[in-house]
Amino acid sequence: MFLSVLSAADPVEDPTAPSLQDAQESANNAASWVEQNWSTWLGIGLRVLLIVVIAGVLRVVIRRAITKLIDRMNRTAQAVDGTALGGLLVNVERRRQRSQAIGSVMRSVASFLIMGTAGLMILGTFEINLAPLLASAGVAGVAIGFGARNLVTDFLSGVFMILEDQYGVGDTVDAGVASGEVIEVGLRVTKLRGDNGEIWYVRNGEVKRIGNLSQGWATAGVDVTVRSDEDLEKVKTTLDAVGETMSKEEPWNERLWGPVEVLGLDSVLLESMVVRVSAKTMPGKALSVERELRWRIKQAFDAAGIRIVGGIPAQPEGEPTSDPTAGMAPPSAYANTSSPQSEAATPLAPAAAPPARTPK
Repeated sequence: MFLSVLSAADPVEDPTAPSLQDAQESANNAASWVEQNWSTWLGIGLRVLLIVVIAGVLRVVIRRAITKLIDRMNRTAQAVDGTALGGLLVNVERRRQRSQAIGSVMRSVASFLIMGTAGLMILGTFEINLAPLLASAGVAGVAIGFGARNLVTDFLSGVFMILEDQYGVGDTVDAGVASGEVIEVGLRVTKLRGDNGEIWYVRNGEVKRIGNLSQGWATAGVDVTVRSDEDLEKVKTTLDAVGETMSKEEPWNERLWGPVEVLGLDSVLLESMVVRVSAKTMPGKALSVERELRWRIKQAFDAAGIRIVGGIPAQPEGEPTSDPTAGMAPPSAYANTSSPQSEAATPLAPAAAPPARTPK
């Protein structure tokens, strides 16, 4: 009985439990595997770290270079602001918005290219097959391009408009779908203020043609209509004197980029003739120059005694005014219905019918 109790108290060994020898063997295998591959891991880690560091440094350097370039463009615009050349050729707000838009696009493109290339290089370092990934990205890009083609068109059109400096803030443009003064230029939408104060939001992709009225120079044209019996030499001499005087006075001496020229007769009619006057002006100032020219020409013609067609001729002193009824025909006798002429012209009334006979 005592032997049976001792045999029951002894633990039975589990054949599936790992032994100390097995654990030691597993540890030795793991240590040997780590010892064999630690150099590979270290090499991969160093390559990934090197790629990340180079990409970060290159991104920072390129972004700073772009920022300095944009700041230099803004300083160049501010240096000439306030001068005659700056007032004619440079708009600080326009240059600022254009440079900021260009800088934002360049920085975004540089960051995308650098970080995208770095990510692909890191995946290649881990020996990941990039062919399926690139194919999937290509298919997704095509699908997004088809779905958002209007957005892509607007964006690309805005980028090229800004890069080519087709228009800017302060310009007066005719975009086909709307016209007015440009108050903001974006990569997708351009804001225009119309003649009545309304604001137009024009998508850049919808603009097929642009008529910029603020670049280069403008032309101020005035048509002067005088009577056909006026002395042409006197008219031309008076107009030349007006143009010469105006070109020497401020602020018109800056707004006029050329002499005021009398181009000659634009049309000759039976009772009038039209003389064309033209001048090359600063962009956007043609309307004010035309108004000033008309004002001065009217004053000069009044002083020279040249009549402009359309005015009421003045009556000489002492001459009696004409009777307004002198040209009217006398009243007709037929206007009075009781006159003998009217009664004679009235058709005779039909005779009355005889009374009906009654039967006896």
